[in-house]
Amino acid sequence: MADFLLAFWKPALQIGILFTVIYAVLRLMQSTGGAGIVKGLAVILVLIFLFLYYISHRFYLEEISFLLGKFLEIAVFGLIIIFQPELRRAVVRLGQSPLFGSFIRSGVNVTEEIERAVSRLAKNRVGAIIAIERNVGLGAYTEGGLKIDAEVRSELLDSIFYPGSALHDGAVIVQNGRIAAAGCLLPLSENPSLGLGTRHRAGLGLAEETDAIAIIVSEETGKVSLAVGGKLYRGIEFPELRKRLRELYAQRE
Repeated sequence: MADFLLAFWKPALQIGILFTVIYAVLRLMQSTGGAGIVKGLAVILVLIFLFLYYISHRFYLEEISFLLGKFLEIAVFGLIIIFQPELRRAVVRLGQSPLFGSFIRSGVNVTEEIERAVSRLAKNRVGAIIAIERNVGLGAYTEGGLKIDAEVRSELLDSIFYPGSALHDGAVIVQNGRIAAAGCLLPLSENPSLGLGTRHRAGLGLAEETDAIAIIVSEETGKVSLAVGGKLYRGIEFPELRKRLRELYAQRE
């Protein structure tokens, strides 16, 4: 009789545990009124799984251990699907963090995107000024503009400098390979002998105070100028602009 009870209690206990868990989960699902509860249910299932895992190993419940192993294989994929939005946001934040930012790249070539935008802006005679940060931070100038924090895309630059845009007259500042802000005000050069317009004075003023690169597109002529190292190079051709950008910035990418 004792041997029969000893052989009977373990299967009965396993059946009772499985019945209780399945019944509780079904009742919980039946009583919920929205899809959002699924994530809370997933957390509860994880806690139940951990509890059953401990019990099965503590009392050597082989059948439950086998079922838990199969359940784990399915649950991993289920949790990935359920929490996909949260996982995606976490990966994005990880990529933008200073610790991992230098190892995770978006694949955008900053200089090429800027060159394409400048080429179209010059062709259409749309005034623009793009400042690219190097070693000296430009955070003081982004404070007065509109924070964007977006990938450097030529289409986005075209939209910012579109004549009907509220940000058309300000400067775009590129920091860490991203468009940090638009509509920024830059310091004007005090050199009176150059006879420059406001955009050119702003680009030269920034180059006089920092080591940044400033690319200026003239609204009147469509010509492109480059300000760097306290000097202004006016009316440079695109092969020269491409070469200078490669030398001054592309190696940093």
